[in-house]
Amino acid sequence: MQQAGTESTAKLGGEASKARLRLWLRLLKRTRGVETVLRDRLRTDFQTTLPRFDVMAALARSEAGLKMSALSGVLRVSNGNITGIVDRLVKDGIAIRVQVPEDRRASLVRLTRKGAEEFARQAEAHEAWVSELLSDFPADEAEALAAHLKTGCIGEEPE
Repeated sequence: MQQAGTESTAKLGGEASKARLRLWLRLLKRTRGVETVLRDRLRTDFQTTLPRFDVMAALARSEAGLKMSALSGVLRVSNGNITGIVDRLVKDGIAIRVQVPEDRRASLVRLTRKGAEEFARQAEAHEAWVSELLSDFPADEAEALAAHLKTGCIGEEPE
């Protein structure tokens, strides 16, 4: 992929530039549509929110737990956005805070057994919904597009 300032941006208004703009707008529209359906289904089927699901997903990937700063970094949101969600997860018995022995000011957040089980249920449904919503893409095309978006875009997401 070309970097900013090279051929990819040199001919603004040209055919390639317009095609990329249309691609971006279509990706954005489809992403918002999928997110809307996922939000509605999480709320209806699990009485939860997409941000809460995202926090649980990040915690599920880290058995040892995550510091709040690491959690907000993974999700690319502020600590303030995460604090309220984590507080509710702790109150509901889905997550716990564990003191970091070498830093008394810091704590790790991790899923409880109940939280891990609940997340597994939600993640299974989430995967099925996404598969249904993107079923027009054969597996090989989905893999190819995912690979291209991973390597061909600025601001690459960590795995």
